[in-house]
Amino acid sequence: MVVVLGADVHKRTHTVVAVDVVGAKAGERTVAATDAGHAALLRWARRSFADSERVWAVEDCRHLTARLERCLLAAGERVVRVPPKLMPGVRRSARTPGKSDPIDALAVARAALREPDLPVAAHDVVSRELKLLVDHRESLVADRTRKVNRFRWHLHELDPERDPSPSALNRAVVRDQLAGWLAGQPGLVAELAAGLLASIGVLTGRINELERRISARVQEVSPRLLEVPGCGPLTAAKIVGETAGAARFRSEACFAMTAGVAPIPVWSGNTAGRVRLSRGGNRQLNAALHRIAVTQVRLGGPGRAYYDKRRTAGDTSTEAYRALKRRLARTIYTTLKTPRQAATESSMPSAA
Repeated sequence: MVVVLGADVHKRTHTVVAVDVVGAKAGERTVAATDAGHAALLRWARRSFADSERVWAVEDCRHLTARLERCLLAAGERVVRVPPKLMPGVRRSARTPGKSDPIDALAVARAALREPDLPVAAHDVVSRELKLLVDHRESLVADRTRKVNRFRWHLHELDPERDPSPSALNRAVVRDQLAGWLAGQPGLVAELAAGLLASIGVLTGRINELERRISARVQEVSPRLLEVPGCGPLTAAKIVGETAGAARFRSEACFAMTAGVAPIPVWSGNTAGRVRLSRGGNRQLNAALHRIAVTQVRLGGPGRAYYDKRRTAGDTSTEAYRALKRRLARTIYTTLKTPRQAATESSMPSAA
């Protein structure tokens, strides 16, 4: 007998509802979102359903479910991830009115019953490490951008003719020149500007250090991805981190759907063949593919040839980019799926 345990996860508590193979409720438990709570949840499940095959279903929001998933996987349990887009339909089909944690957990469990091919959760230390590094770097870049903007306004107030570009402040020689000039300026504005300039220097050093670390790690774990034209180390790290293991996708079409680059038809009658922008999927993964596509079109080669072919066939520039991104999704998926030991034995396609 199979028992599906659907989990509704929150920052402080997790609520789990168990259902049998026909979706009937078989049990319920709420625990604290701590290691002790996870251990208590496991004891309850093993005691209550000792003679059943247990499948844990969690909604795919890994900022909340990561610790629970790691605990369950370490204990040898089977965990599947339920895409959030499935949940509204399941809730509407239920006869239970209202909304609560048990109702949501029951919906997660029933969604897992209806969809037999959900991605299975697995430990992926590499992708998690790269995602943490890339996200931290992007946060530091955002902090630096805010400080640069404030610094330039202070500088404009002191001397409108001194107007370095934002990218120029990434260079130590420019910062040193400005620091020397500010040291001779009186007043509070100059003092605040000098403090901001020092903070910009510190942030730039940390950002550059992270970029070197990310580049070295990507070269180690996914060198073939760097051979795709237009895919630099930061873009490659973003792809690996957001993909979270290519093996969890049944096919490259599923990967393209997750990346938001699968075509969505919008034609009728004489407008056959038209597709529209997909607003679903992982927008970070979509943005990474877009950067590769733009770079390939700018640099020339097979990517540019395919773009020109689509334009000649009547596609708009936006539609041609959309088609190129779909081809890139296929290339990226194949690259990620190829074992590292096979990478040295096969040649990498030059572009999409």
